[in-house]
Amino acid sequence: MRVSTLVLHAGLTALTAVAATPAMAELPEPVRAMIDAAIATGDEAKVAAVVEAARATNPDDDDAIDAMFADFRTARRERAEQEAAARREAILQAGLLDRWEGKGQIGAFQSSGNNDNDGVTAALELQRIGIDWRHKLRTTVDYQRSNKTTTREQYFVSYEPRFDINPRLFAFGLGQYERDRFQGFYGRYAVSAGLGYQVLEKENIQLSVKAGPAYRFTEFADGRNEESLAALAGIDFDWQLADSIKLTQDTDFVAEGGGAATAIIDSQTTTLNLVTGLEADLIDWLTARLSYAVEYDSNPPPGAVATDTLTRFTLVYDF
Repeated sequence: MRVSTLVLHAGLTALTAVAATPAMAELPEPVRAMIDAAIATGDEAKVAAVVEAARATNPDDDDAIDAMFADFRTARRERAEQEAAARREAILQAGLLDRWEGKGQIGAFQSSGNNDNDGVTAALELQRIGIDWRHKLRTTVDYQRSNKTTTREQYFVSYEPRFDINPRLFAFGLGQYERDRFQGFYGRYAVSAGLGYQVLEKENIQLSVKAGPAYRFTEFADGRNEESLAALAGIDFDWQLADSIKLTQDTDFVAEGGGAATAIIDSQTTTLNLVTGLEADLIDWLTARLSYAVEYDSNPPPGAVATDTLTRFTLVYDF
């Protein structure tokens, strides 16, 4: 009986001791306010720095500080997931003509080669980015009249759909049309498809390459038609030199090899279109662009030279 009484007394004593143990101390209000202020910025790096300082100055409150940091990270992750889901849903629900963005250019140029002239140029570039697909449409028009005579008339249109296989590898298609009667052709049509790879994708520098087979059909100014199978390779390079200055390099290289048409067997043609540009932001929506283009055709029509160069200065409007 005495033993039972002692056991009961010991149990009651232990329960009393547990009940008397104080709960985790309340985080001091200045410390809580400091962490809340950092959380209000939404900057995780800043919050982490404030939390680290709070731990160092209040080592007895580590649990409460860690709980506040964990709640912030959980809320931030959930908000990011909700925003990503909303963006994905908006893309899925968008119509064919929705979610296009682009740039319009207008300016002047100076050319040498088949023509030594000054003139005006206009261009439009549209892009639509989806979940796995992106579409790019580009048009360029160069036109000049001197003494009521047209001395330059060049049109270029291209459409390129792209499917992202993974974050770096992509498949592409390409269709393009060119017209330049001063280079000796009224129409040059090309279609291509292949694979590309994003070699670099950093905040200030991007580089991608692509390659694939192509088919090209040309209507020459002298009435001849020529068709050929070809190989296409491309490079797209963008380098943000400073906050408001960017260097761009776009290259499309088409080398014609054997094909079904006799003209290809008799004469092989290599075409190189290289454009280097330098862009400087003027205001949020307006950019000045200076570009230098080289167009090379290893087998030009009679009366035309192999290399044309074109220097453009344009104002670019983002929309």
